[in-house]
Amino acid sequence: MPEKEPKQIKSRMHTRNRNRERYDLTALIQVKPELENFVEKNRHGVDTVDFSNPKAVKLLNQALLHHYYSIENWNFPDENLCPPIPGRADYIHYIADLLSENNYGNVPKGDKVTCLDIGTGASCIYPIIGVVEYDWRFIATDTDAKSLESAKQIIQSNEVLTNKIGCRLQQNSSNFFKGILMSKNKIDVTICNPPFHASAEDAKKGTHRKNRNLSGQKGDATLNFSGIQSELVYKGGENQFIQNMILESKEFAKNCLWFTTLVSKQSNLKGIYNALDSVEAEEIRTIPMGTGNKSTRIVAWSFLRRSEEKEWQNKWK
Repeated sequence: MPEKEPKQIKSRMHTRNRNRERYDLTALIQVKPELENFVEKNRHGVDTVDFSNPKAVKLLNQALLHHYYSIENWNFPDENLCPPIPGRADYIHYIADLLSENNYGNVPKGDKVTCLDIGTGASCIYPIIGVVEYDWRFIATDTDAKSLESAKQIIQSNEVLTNKIGCRLQQNSSNFFKGILMSKNKIDVTICNPPFHASAEDAKKGTHRKNRNLSGQKGDATLNFSGIQSELVYKGGENQFIQNMILESKEFAKNCLWFTTLVSKQSNLKGIYNALDSVEAEEIRTIPMGTGNKSTRIVAWSFLRRSEEKEWQNKWK
């Protein structure tokens, strides 16, 4: 068993993130014993996990969900994207803060809050964290039927998620909200982690860079966090994906309080802001986030006027 390390705060994470401290590998191995096979000393002599190994990454995140969130059954095909739990939790916490601005400074909790997760993936991770942390309801969508079936299995295998997450297949991969939201639907917030790469070749190059950084390996590399085509690749990349989503969001301007998305590349912000100007968004927010050495951000926009936002508060009472 690894020696217990002094707790260190990952200060860039949200203050409510359960993983702000250095991982307690002893506790994680207790709930996921197989993880011990992938623990090694780093160059500073500290126990760590081999992040270049996809199996190790998946076991670590399964252990994190089990130990910190009481999610005991979280499994999905190995080819699907394995999300890093701390970063995904940060997104949810910052969204909670955003919603609190429309609720007299208090984070709204319970099933009166409904979130739409665009591209929930096989892991269903954002709805899981949102349910555990804030008891919100979720509509989880995906264009891949196999991924959505995996998400359903996870929901059915964990009692805390039962009747909290509804899964809907997006049958047209060009759409985001069409076919999912009806004219009378009211959604408090949408969340999305867009495909990052513009092509499969770009995704492969990105994998090589990441694995060189993690382990120094130079040969043909496996995606350490895995991922199928629809999770990683979109024609035009992250920038085009988000701009297309913004254009479609205008059609559902009165259905949603806040539309949001992760934006990994800062260089994409200019085009995103231009797109938001073109659809005449009433409010635009950019929320910085960071885990470890990685910096990212959430862009949020709303079409509602302040008076309409105030009326929205009544639905949370």
